[in-house]
Amino acid sequence: MDKKNVSGQPLDIIDLEAEKDTDGSKVLIEFKDVCKKYQQGDHEFYALKDASLTINEGEMVVILGPSGAGKSTLLNLLGGMDSATSGHIMFDGSDLTTFNDNQLTSYRAQNVGVVFQFYNLIPTLTAYENVALMKDIKSDTTDPAEALDSVGLADHMHQFPSQMSGGEQQRTSIARAIAKNPRLLLCDEPTGALDTVTGKEVLKLLQDMSREKKRTVVMVTHNSFFADIADTVIRVKNGGIESIIHNDAPKDASEVNW
Repeated sequence: MDKKNVSGQPLDIIDLEAEKDTDGSKVLIEFKDVCKKYQQGDHEFYALKDASLTINEGEMVVILGPSGAGKSTLLNLLGGMDSATSGHIMFDGSDLTTFNDNQLTSYRAQNVGVVFQFYNLIPTLTAYENVALMKDIKSDTTDPAEALDSVGLADHMHQFPSQMSGGEQQRTSIARAIAKNPRLLLCDEPTGALDTVTGKEVLKLLQDMSREKKRTVVMVTHNSFFADIADTVIRVKNGGIESIIHNDAPKDASEVNW
């Protein structure tokens, strides 16, 4: 039988069996010498160069680095929101770099949830209605009420964003992302607009998604304190992977101070 990629279409270039890491964990994502190059006039520059890494299913991964280091480029490539110039990006044995636009759209819809720094909620819709939008993208979504209850917002589902605190809005955005039942949850500075107390609540929620729901959570941040709660910490500098550190005993998110 022909094997299929994550969009349900046959693989035509690279097809790898689902790999196991040395500890028996399933490798969900693998970057192999990935480059992202931009052209400005006669000048070329790399937003990401020769990046190689693996991410296991159910891991919580923190990507650290200063502004302009390549963190957002890495996140966009993971989410199929941008395409690599060269190299290979594997997702559960399928090579995303061989996908056309329709296949990438299907990949994003079926596998990826995104949590933004500034929530990106539609102000004229209630929390329930914002989460319910996921039904227009994917058929097998979680019930919006259930998703909101899972982030502690059962009593706020009929409120509009302007009636909620920043933490409540961010939890609504997380509920919207997880309502898709994504295998990969991408978080772009998810606590950047929150105070410390509320930020801890959001971090704890994301950590629980990884530990209890077995979602693969990848968070981009410039805050080095968040490294303590991650299973894997990827440091990015000048468009390259500076280091990859696996944490055998990550802290609980409630213990992090910044």
